[in-house]
Amino acid sequence: MNLPRARVRRPGRPAAEASALLIAVVVAFPLYWMVLSAFKPAGEIESSEPRPWTLAPSLDSFQRVFGQQEFGRYFLNSLVVAGSVVIASALIAFLAATAVTRFRFRLRTTLLIMFLVAQMVPVEALTIPLFFLMRDAGQLNTLGSLILPHIAFSLPFAIWMLRGFVKAVPEALEEAAYIDGASRARFLWQILFPLVLPGLVATSVFSFISAWNDFLFAKSFIISDTSQSTLPMALLVFYKPDDPDWGGVMAASTVMTIPVLIFFVLVQRRLVSGLGGAVKD
Repeated sequence: MNLPRARVRRPGRPAAEASALLIAVVVAFPLYWMVLSAFKPAGEIESSEPRPWTLAPSLDSFQRVFGQQEFGRYFLNSLVVAGSVVIASALIAFLAATAVTRFRFRLRTTLLIMFLVAQMVPVEALTIPLFFLMRDAGQLNTLGSLILPHIAFSLPFAIWMLRGFVKAVPEALEEAAYIDGASRARFLWQILFPLVLPGLVATSVFSFISAWNDFLFAKSFIISDTSQSTLPMALLVFYKPDDPDWGGVMAASTVMTIPVLIFFVLVQRRLVSGLGGAVKD
């Protein structure tokens, strides 16, 4: 007769779960307050005694946001910039990671170290040189001035991370594909690419968030042509030093957060497996 096994509760697990719950609450509270403020009427937002709830939710702030004539254009520009950065950086990083992993060439180790060094340089320190570079290239006031820098900044991390995924694919699999008559291009896109796809998804998430939430480059490179602005710049419409519209700012921020959440939901499974593979490597 088999007796049911008693669940063994590890010592310290309740404390760990309580700590994780506390951290989750601390992380989620700013998001909760943002959404709450977006639905609060103006009187409650400006009250000297803020409350973590509202009994009279209002959509006035969202109406002011969607009432802006340029808001739709800003949203589309952000999608173009983030989408271009994700696609371009993923493809380039995949090819570069394959090259530095599968091929032996001079200065390969030096190149990998340079990828790490590039991650250590603050973005703020390169903004002014990039401004002059974009000006000389005639890219100011264009979406290209936002796409190109984000691709450059996302590539070192993406290449370094994908290198582990490419390295984890056995070379015997590549040799077997060549014996069966597969060309290098066919092995690259039909065999290797699906195997490292979780890693591509993981790096794409970071690229998407960085490009979607960018304010520094948008403020520095889009000077006069507001039709090329992105969503973070739309927040300035509601923020005035003398009379800031905090409801509009919070409503616009909430709208900005929705595409990021949708993107996370779509790639959630592959993201978890990608991060797990990166840690294992």
